[in-house]
Amino acid sequence: MSDSGKCPVPHGANTTADSANEYWWPKSLNLEILHQHDTKTNPLGADFDYLEELKKLDIAALKKDMHALMTDSQSWWPADWGHYGGLMIRLSWHAAGTYRVADGRGGAGSGSNRFAPLNSWPDNANLDKARRLLWPIKKKYGNKVSWADLLVLAGTIAYESMGLKTFGFAFGRPDIWYPETDIYWGNEKEWLAPSDERYEDVKDASTLANPLAAVQMGLIYVNPEGINGKSDPLLTAAHIRETFARMAMNDEETVALTAGGHTVGKAHGNGSAKNLGPAPEAAELEEAGLGWMNHTTRGIGRDTVTSGIEGAWTTNPTKWDGGYFDLLFKYDWELKKSPAGATQWEPINIDEADKPVDVEDPSIKYNPMMTDADMAMKIDPAYRAISERFQKDQAAFDDAFARVWFKLTHRDMGPKVRYIGPDVPAEDLIWQDPVPAGNTKFNVAEAKQAIATSGLSVADLVTTAWDSARTYRGSDKRGGANGSRIRLAPQKDWEGNEPARLARVLSVLEPIATKSGASIADVIVLAGGVGVEMAAKAAGHNVEVPFTPGRGDATAAQTDADSFAPLEPIHDGFRNWQAKDYVVTPEELLLDRAQLMGLTAPEMTVLLGGMRVLGTNFGGTKHGVFTEKIGSLTPDFFTNLTDMDYVWEPAGVNLYNMRNRNTGEVKFTATRADLVFGSNSVLRSYAELYAQDDNKAKFVNDFVAAWIKVMNADRFDI
Repeated sequence: MSDSGKCPVPHGANTTADSANEYWWPKSLNLEILHQHDTKTNPLGADFDYLEELKKLDIAALKKDMHALMTDSQSWWPADWGHYGGLMIRLSWHAAGTYRVADGRGGAGSGSNRFAPLNSWPDNANLDKARRLLWPIKKKYGNKVSWADLLVLAGTIAYESMGLKTFGFAFGRPDIWYPETDIYWGNEKEWLAPSDERYEDVKDASTLANPLAAVQMGLIYVNPEGINGKSDPLLTAAHIRETFARMAMNDEETVALTAGGHTVGKAHGNGSAKNLGPAPEAAELEEAGLGWMNHTTRGIGRDTVTSGIEGAWTTNPTKWDGGYFDLLFKYDWELKKSPAGATQWEPINIDEADKPVDVEDPSIKYNPMMTDADMAMKIDPAYRAISERFQKDQAAFDDAFARVWFKLTHRDMGPKVRYIGPDVPAEDLIWQDPVPAGNTKFNVAEAKQAIATSGLSVADLVTTAWDSARTYRGSDKRGGANGSRIRLAPQKDWEGNEPARLARVLSVLEPIATKSGASIADVIVLAGGVGVEMAAKAAGHNVEVPFTPGRGDATAAQTDADSFAPLEPIHDGFRNWQAKDYVVTPEELLLDRAQLMGLTAPEMTVLLGGMRVLGTNFGGTKHGVFTEKIGSLTPDFFTNLTDMDYVWEPAGVNLYNMRNRNTGEVKFTATRADLVFGSNSVLRSYAELYAQDDNKAKFVNDFVAAWIKVMNADRFDI
């Protein structure tokens, strides 16, 4: 019997998830969130240093080429009015606009817009064309400029090309080479599913599920036709306010962004959306990675269909001016339907002189249009007052937009020390979480001696350093020990920081900092290292925890207290604590925390096991403290966890007993965050490694390495 017609690989093995472990065992903990950007996905190799490559970049030449690109219209995707500015601004905006303050995820900092799901979101339709227009420039400058930087620079140059004096620009965003599978975009199973699915009450914008910011799956912000496609500018205004607040924007910034984004360019809906092919990820091979292709009718130029809304917002869509506010307030507006059937607002009895011309034929004029979001700027009282002020003061609008555009496109880059290039603004901005330079010359040995003889316990020293550093988020590079904001509001009062214990420890460490000339931030981290060294010595290992001075102490004036609220821990599996029960399990919360801190699964494992035996549990609980030698850096957590003399049994909500199967004695108590290291097959393999008799020194060394990684996560200066 011939085998010639048989498929040589299992059917669909490489194109579906049906054979994945999660499909067969949906309750299994998926650790991929910790390994998604493994070096194996990076074709540039582990030795590639983007910041070093940037030093070779001819920035002036790049900017010149970018300016030339804006008016170099290509026949395969012609520029509206001969200028790609509107398209490039939308590219940058949509790359950056996914950022949200709740978990710091999203944003333009990694070039993730190149990959699914973002490259195929309905709201990102035809941005694949913008990236292809940029390809010749990326090809020319190669590794010296990342896609992440180029995608943001495109919009900034576009604004400059159309007359805006921009606030500045910073390079320094390394590319990722694989989709960001860790980001939760919602539970919906269809694009643009009704908003009701992510709200408790869609009429109450504040009930949007955390950490989401957009109102529907596949949108960046709000539906331009109104919530669930039903026009209601006041309700839209409430949702805009909530959405932009979740991006760290206030009302003035929101008005400036909305108006500034719609001062130039146009929306596209002159045709039938039914004629568009699938998004890039679903398109056939012959589309060469492009999506939304129209092979039925003409689908470029004036006949392009993207959002379904059709028209420009202003009379001169390739010029930066105040035309947006002028038209918004000059005319009354009524609801109409675009050629694609989308709901939009158009002016009543508009003067011919105020109509924008056709993108291809300047002898043809059309009505401008406004979306529900634009009408919100006119109807909502707070937004209207700001809009009227900007209309009367063009300079104020120019400055407000330039600043907020810079914030939008740089918010997820973290502290200013990461900014590179000649156009980095000199001004320190509060949202950059500024930290003054620290003293690198103090006597570290004397400070360590003072800490060691201070009377503070290993748990005191380690816990305070951990709590100071654990706020770091690799997503937006915020938080961390640098700045010692743990001593300032709001952090000093966070429940998870045990305010009374924290105040007691700081009252001892602060005089040591003063006497030694060190920053409090450095002394807190140094103290944690002293605690680890003391614990290692108690376990029979002489180790020195590496320490690099130079952290500074931020002031209250340098701390935007409100913007730090999202960094407050409401759970910490490493300290075996969570404020309340959540829909997700404790072990899933632990994974999320570990990923934000930039930890791998082995690093998470060794840190948690070490933290348990050091006695750092919140409130001093004994859950998961599988040792008789608290304060000694031993692998006892793993040794007892993998000991078959113990059986586990539920003893309450997120509480288990570890009972000796021979004597019946309850030896230890544990939580799910402890027992997952014995139940999950991958994590158990790590636990068994550290439980081996020949790996006691490895455990200590690995713990120290992971500890230093956490303490230095925000040290971009080193």
